[in-house]
Amino acid sequence: MSSKQQKIKVGISIGDYNGIGPEIIMKSLKDKAITDFFTPIIFGSGKLFTYQKNIFKLQHNFNYITEVSQAVPDKINMVNLWKDNVNVDLGKPTEESTKMAIESLEAATMALMNGEIDVLVTAPINKEEMLKYGFQHAGHTGYLEEKFGKKGLMFLVTDDLKVAVSTHHIPVSEVAANISKEKIKKQIKLLNQCLVEDFCIERPKIAVLGLNPHAGDGGAIGKEEIEIIEPAIRELFDNGILAFGPYPADSYFQPNKYRNYDAVLAMYHDQGLAPFKTLAYEEGVNYTAGLPFIRTSPDHGVAYDIAGKNIADEQSFSEAIFMAIKIFKNRQEYNDLMTNRMQPRRNSSNNNAAEDLTVDRA
Repeated sequence: MSSKQQKIKVGISIGDYNGIGPEIIMKSLKDKAITDFFTPIIFGSGKLFTYQKNIFKLQHNFNYITEVSQAVPDKINMVNLWKDNVNVDLGKPTEESTKMAIESLEAATMALMNGEIDVLVTAPINKEEMLKYGFQHAGHTGYLEEKFGKKGLMFLVTDDLKVAVSTHHIPVSEVAANISKEKIKKQIKLLNQCLVEDFCIERPKIAVLGLNPHAGDGGAIGKEEIEIIEPAIRELFDNGILAFGPYPADSYFQPNKYRNYDAVLAMYHDQGLAPFKTLAYEEGVNYTAGLPFIRTSPDHGVAYDIAGKNIADEQSFSEAIFMAIKIFKNRQEYNDLMTNRMQPRRNSSNNNAAEDLTVDRA
């Protein structure tokens, strides 16, 4: 079987198990035919998932393994990180559930870096609790950036709405100090590359939002647009990247406006995520763009308020799985195309087998 025909191995970290993580994971995998499309590998606990599947009346059969290399393509695989009993207290974080969330993420990330899994899909974590127990980052993005040694971009995506944010999990009071012309240029370039390689958009059109109300109103409500954002956009546009703006954030997300662009770069977290989650909450996927490995997650949190009630909607988690697979295949095809384009062809139409130096455009 060729590498393109092999089933993609999807690694799954469980998040805080006292939230809705295990529930949405299992609901996303409940169709018996799901393993026809990919190989799920959960980094968790057999006893924990057996307990929770009984709560939600699900009929999963897990293939328990001790290392990823033992995964079976036609089964739901569980890397059994903890064999002891697990105390479950649905609806609130505990030290045990928080430490297990950290260990699951670390094990899954290591497997991703080692090439044992192809993509990583992460269930929701409690960032505040994880910081208490030694986790050094305010979310998955910063952690993965450190592990992979490269800056990423928080990118919320659906088929027709794609929103990146320039600054991630920082206080609003620090946003203005954390944007710069060079940073915005790098992020737009990264976003453009991601849209080409990961989403197969040949000439992406990227909108950029202003920082201030009404995009600064010509400098009357702030100078960042004039001094930082506009010059960055202009330089990139002059060099062939289709970047436009800055646009006022309060009116950009009208359907007849945002659909004119392939993606938008917002200046800060809530400026981009509040409208995104309003428009695309159930189907939205959080993708960490620009990293050498593919990681997605649902666009919601741990939802302690509904944990254990069997009402959590798994759609966003399911979308995260299939978005990761789609991006993996798109990136693989792009890399194959670029490799083939650079290979010289030999012309064997005559006895001398003269070399044809025409670039292969396959």
